[in-house]
Amino acid sequence: MAFSTSLTGLNGAQTELSVMANNIANVGTNGFKRSRVSFGDIISSAPLQNPARLVGQGTAVRSVAQQFQQGAVESSDSALDLAISGQGFFAVRGANGQTSFSRNGSFAVDANRAIVDASGHTLQLFPVNSDGSVGSIDLANTINASLPLTSGQPQATSAIKLAVNLPANAAIIPDKPVYTAANPYAFDAGNPATFNASTSTTVYDSLGNPLAATIYYVKTAVPTVANPVHQWTAHVLVGNTELTSSGTAGIAMAFDANGVLTSPSAAFAFDAFTPTTGGQPLTLSIDHGVATTQQSGAFARTVLTQDGFASGQLESVAIDGSGTLRASFSNGEVQLLGKVAVANFANPQGLKAIGDASYVASPASGLPLSGEAGKNGIGSILSGSLERSNVDLTTELVGLITAQRDFQANAKAIETDSTLLQTIINMRN
Repeated sequence: MAFSTSLTGLNGAQTELSVMANNIANVGTNGFKRSRVSFGDIISSAPLQNPARLVGQGTAVRSVAQQFQQGAVESSDSALDLAISGQGFFAVRGANGQTSFSRNGSFAVDANRAIVDASGHTLQLFPVNSDGSVGSIDLANTINASLPLTSGQPQATSAIKLAVNLPANAAIIPDKPVYTAANPYAFDAGNPATFNASTSTTVYDSLGNPLAATIYYVKTAVPTVANPVHQWTAHVLVGNTELTSSGTAGIAMAFDANGVLTSPSAAFAFDAFTPTTGGQPLTLSIDHGVATTQQSGAFARTVLTQDGFASGQLESVAIDGSGTLRASFSNGEVQLLGKVAVANFANPQGLKAIGDASYVASPASGLPLSGEAGKNGIGSILSGSLERSNVDLTTELVGLITAQRDFQANAKAIETDSTLLQTIINMRN
């Protein structure tokens, strides 16, 4: 009878209405992917039945498949709002240890400094080496993303690198003898008449205390026939303590006729000393490098860096297109925290939806194919952006009208079949 055939049509239309209603309800859900219903006809026949006289038995829902087309990307003010431009899913892990996958990149920091989504699932990172390369792209080896409040333990300064230009026309200090071990104290940092130029920076002890380090330059000799080089002496003071090497103060510097530094040719190491601020003894080296010159013009400093730092406070975070998460601190340190873990699937439509625009792998989807963003077909990361739902309201509203008409038509078929049945019953009476 047509009752059962039309009933399958009613059920199918009802399912389609429910799916489109769900699509419309989630038009504002970040990362949501619309679903589409696929139908198939039902055929029932006997082996000896004439194939030219087969009559269908109705319709059946074959699948409710989500459509993973890219949704619109909108800008956001948060660096932790992420979107994937292209294929792929963010890997997140719940408190139960289950890894799920989502296109919803709306992340925030919880009370434990972990980077989590709205469901409390923690964003996963691939561990990275100091040069930013990924150590492993296996999802079993990912780490929970979290933001440290400080940069950790302070680091004492061990090396200062600088490049300066010493003026070629600088005068020799008249009362300054050539520096010798027997006369190490003629230089006086408090008397500008005893040096030609100076520059300073801040260094740190093992406790993170800042110390003023000043380098003073004194021209000691001009070229002679016996010694055709320009000679300078560099004095290094940390606080009020002048550094020495093997008990002798000052770094003897020599420049050739072209103003190129010839000595020292490598970093100059000083004896260890204990700063007045406490902490462990400091051992500093000074490297003037190949860029230090003695040329015309005034004294100029082009490079001055040191490798120490105090414990700093978190100032900002940044995520680049490859997913590398960096944290910047008030002491100037930048830490690499990891790379955002991204995965793709051979058949994304086979993923099992678990709510909140999240999915887990299933036999139909295949195993997750994890990798770095921007490589091997996986999309790049957009920081400060969110992917909107890919639901098109116009399409869904037109589909609602069509599904309503389908429902009405099947209901009419049942009504017609009921009228025919009533006619037959009346004939028997």
